[in-house]
Amino acid sequence: MKKIVTFGEVMLRLSPPGFQRFVQARSFDVIYGGGEANVAASLANYGQPVEYVTRLPANDIGDACLNFSRQYGVGTDHIVRGGDRLGIYFLETGAAQRGSKVVYDRAGSGLSTVEPGMIDWRAAFDGADWFHWTGITPAISAGAAEVCLEAAQMAKAMGLTVSCDLNYRKNLWKWGKRAGDVMPDLVAQCDVAIGNEEDADKVFGIKAPEADVTGGKVEAAAYVYVCEKLVERFPNLKTVAITLRGSLSASHNTWSGILWHGGRTYTTPKYDIVPIVDRVGGGDSFCGGLVYGLRTYGDDFQQALNFAVAASCLKHSIVGDFNMVSVAEVEKLMGGDASGRVSR
Repeated sequence: MKKIVTFGEVMLRLSPPGFQRFVQARSFDVIYGGGEANVAASLANYGQPVEYVTRLPANDIGDACLNFSRQYGVGTDHIVRGGDRLGIYFLETGAAQRGSKVVYDRAGSGLSTVEPGMIDWRAAFDGADWFHWTGITPAISAGAAEVCLEAAQMAKAMGLTVSCDLNYRKNLWKWGKRAGDVMPDLVAQCDVAIGNEEDADKVFGIKAPEADVTGGKVEAAAYVYVCEKLVERFPNLKTVAITLRGSLSASHNTWSGILWHGGRTYTTPKYDIVPIVDRVGGGDSFCGGLVYGLRTYGDDFQQALNFAVAASCLKHSIVGDFNMVSVAEVEKLMGGDASGRVSR
């Protein structure tokens, strides 16, 4: 089986225990995570050969991060070492009507100072048939954007399937260019585009009609328009998938998805997720599930979408960025068993 390669920044995540606020915290729980690292962990957990590429500082924190990825079966042979520090993000977990908060401390991180030529992409893609990146990476810095484009173009030239998660983060695009200026050249290299219910609007100005995310009104039919407009703008796209999150509160969301391929649209039943344990990485777990589904189920796009939505539904029950569920657990939920009964 050929491998999947993902590329992006992994960070140290520091969270007050439980649902404490930052101002209450006297200690922080430590894990590591980041969009593309989360996708790699999901795929490794499903038994897929996967290689994660990033740039880590050559110090003890970089070593700890490297070992964290390795313990989940993620390949790290093409991670390069350099830079002064690992990026950090602080997460305050919300509950009920109080939303979660993220504070970034990632300026000057190893990946933010990456430059073209530092990573041997031809070697990294040897034996691979899939490359995945997200819109977080080009948002970090001009250098990260250039290296992401370098990777996508090399992957395309080597015949890999290229997928992206649009992943708009307004607090990251601070280096001089807007997402709408940078992302078109990158998405033009892609075969598969993935986003949430707002990404296409924030990045490309493509807005679903009559959608009300904060009111929980995110019906699949409204997002067919978004898929069609993305394909119209980027003719190379073969598949577009969108997660549909209805935010009723920080503890209660609805969750479903839509997929467009070859002029046909596929939708899923809507999951009611309450209470949410940890929603960070929910979109990444969808990406990991979709890549697995598209590689496993062939032309059964309905099954691929069902797997992605069920996998990401389950992620909301797991603390941390990584989606630690098995294929059997996802398929059980796909089959309609949402009882949560003890397995013994």
